[in-house]
Amino acid sequence: MTHVSGGSSAGWSLAGGSAVYTWEEVQKHCHRSDQWLVIDRKVYNITQWAKRHPGGIRVISHFAGEDATDAFVAFHPDPNFVRKFLKPLLIGELAPTEPSQDHGKNAVMVQDFQALRDRVEKEGLLRARPLFFSLYLGHIVLLEALALGLLWVWGTSWSLTLLCSLMLATSQSQAGWLQHDYGHLSVCKTSSWNHVLHKFVIGHLKGASANWWNHRHFQHHAKPNVFSKDPDVNSLHVFVLGDKQPVEYGIKKLKYMPYHHQHQYFFLSKLLNTFHWISDLAWAMTFYLRFFCCYYPFFGFFGSVALISFVRFLESHWFVWVTQMNHLPMEIDHERHQDWLTMQLSATCNIEQSTFNDWFSGHLNFQIEHHLFPTMPRHNYHMVAPLVRALCEKHGLPYQVKTLQKAIIDVVGSLKKSGDLWLDAYLHK
Repeated sequence: MTHVSGGSSAGWSLAGGSAVYTWEEVQKHCHRSDQWLVIDRKVYNITQWAKRHPGGIRVISHFAGEDATDAFVAFHPDPNFVRKFLKPLLIGELAPTEPSQDHGKNAVMVQDFQALRDRVEKEGLLRARPLFFSLYLGHIVLLEALALGLLWVWGTSWSLTLLCSLMLATSQSQAGWLQHDYGHLSVCKTSSWNHVLHKFVIGHLKGASANWWNHRHFQHHAKPNVFSKDPDVNSLHVFVLGDKQPVEYGIKKLKYMPYHHQHQYFFLSKLLNTFHWISDLAWAMTFYLRFFCCYYPFFGFFGSVALISFVRFLESHWFVWVTQMNHLPMEIDHERHQDWLTMQLSATCNIEQSTFNDWFSGHLNFQIEHHLFPTMPRHNYHMVAPLVRALCEKHGLPYQVKTLQKAIIDVVGSLKKSGDLWLDAYLHK
């Protein structure tokens, strides 16, 4: 074994000429201009590749200086294909004396989860049923058609317009869950078809941008509820979340908003969501052209704008409650370098299974399973859930399941708790 140079870090060369590194050396390369990561004990320099990463520069950069094995497998339906792109980035491997896990992670827990992942693949739980998603798309299109037919047959009275709005909001919400499936590459066998259908559903059926969704959502899955890495908890000073951020803001005397009332003005925050969806006109022009062609004869231009704004308002309420009830009441903290299983369990919880809850949330009531296996088709979540629960019991990890009502109440309660922590720190520390 001979000493060699490895960029800005020192490495060691085995007899075969392969450079080897310690975790201490790898962890030094965690800066924007200098990024290494480890996958299956292989060390890769991703500094330049990160800029071309199809999933975005941020999501891969979040694992700089760390072991990214579980995240790599979780996000890529065909890891062996993706490894072809990694070959030119390979600079060495971990030294034989180094553990496979970084930051003192529980090796047994990591191995048990990887064994569960292997079992899931062997049992075919990562394969989708095309009929399920075809019928799901059909019920969305049917709702759109019924909403329009309602006006054609019975006219535009206030009651019928309200009913039409509710049907459109329902179809839009359900289309939101369907685009989520395609965005996670969990429906079609090939990534390219998933991407094409994702753009169709989120663009033509919803009027939003697939690129925007990909940029934000994969970061959320990579590091859920981690400040500066999960966009969903980057509240732009509108809210303070968790137990630590409120105290940090309070000690620094930061008061961008009256945070002790955030559990009350949270109900108004959906308005921000409404205007966000309408803003992406350039990419989703086909949606808005279709919408105005259908509804202009009934309501005129300004009436159609009012209709879509009201539909977005209703949909935004639906979207925010479903997406936040699984995460906002959970731990929200700075980076703690946890293993994949622990990190996802600490940031997510499930909602009780029922036919209504499955439909209402797009099966995101199985948030734990979705986060552990993001490419798994949703109709298989209930099959893997008992296996995940058993693994959590073995390692003493909390596996939280709530009623829908409690989950929604907990959102408000967690915001009030964080607001009270901020006020106490602001006034007394």
